[in-house]
Amino acid sequence: MAMDLEHYCPDCEEYRTFWKVASTTMHLGTKTKWHCEECDYGFVRIDGEVDTGATA
Repeated sequence: MAMDLEHYCPDCEEYRTFWKVASTTMHLGTKTKWHCEECDYGFVRIDGEVDTGATA
């Protein structure tokens, strides 16, 4: 898995590079935490099914 990704940051209000800061395996799958390199906004993804950084 990549160590960085491009994702929309709601705090910066534009697409930014996010860095993987943690990853662990749990019963739901692999949980990965990402943080914006500019403002440190973070979100969590679990196997691509759950994304706390998804915009509505």
